[in-house]
Order: sequence, then structure tokens, then C-alpha cells
Amino acid sequence: GPRPGGIGSAVIDGHFGWKDNKPAVFDKLHTLVKGDAIYVEDENKVTHTFIVIELRSFQPEDDATTVFQSNDNTAHLNLITCQGIWNQDKDSYSTRLVVFAESLME
Repeated sequence: GPRPGGIGSAVIDGHFGWKDNKPAVFDKLHTLVKGDAIYVEDENKVTHTFIVIELRSFQPEDDATTVFQSNDNTAHLNLITCQGIWNQDKDSYSTRLVVFAESLME
């Protein structure tokens, strides 16, 4: 997929929870709300700004095609992390949280 700022849906995933008494990178992703700004700096030190448009939870069996595809000629950023109930047997959380954001053209 595209890099953040490119046309289409850029996707970044990160861990939720704690390890070694430190919060994971997306531990507070669930606190974002519609209208919040997300800033991503690329390898050329250019900052791309995205605005949160939706938070959605997905079950493991859900069709998550919308996370990876867009065809509106706009730059999107979709952030993914775990959420829900920890399942010790599966070594995983029960659902996934996706934050959908779109580019704020500057």
C-alpha cells in the first residue's frame, strides 16, 4: 500500500497493552475521537496531517477490506491495534480496533 500522505489507504499497525512496565505504541489509540488530528513525519521530515473520521471494531471473522482499500483519490491513514478481552489460549485479544483518518490537505 501507499506510504502515509500517498493516495490510497496507508495502514500502520501497532501493539496494545504493556510489556516490561512500558505502554505499547498504540496503548491509547482507543482515546482518539472523530475530529482529532494525527501527525506522521516521513523519512524526508515532511509532516502529513490526518483527521480522524471513524473508529471501528472488527471481529476476527469480519470482512476488513475497507481497512486496506480506498478509491476516492484521497490520502487515508488507518491505524490498527488489538482490543477486547485477552485470550490466554490464543495469545491474542478478541477484537481489532481501526482508526480511520483522512488527509488534511495543507
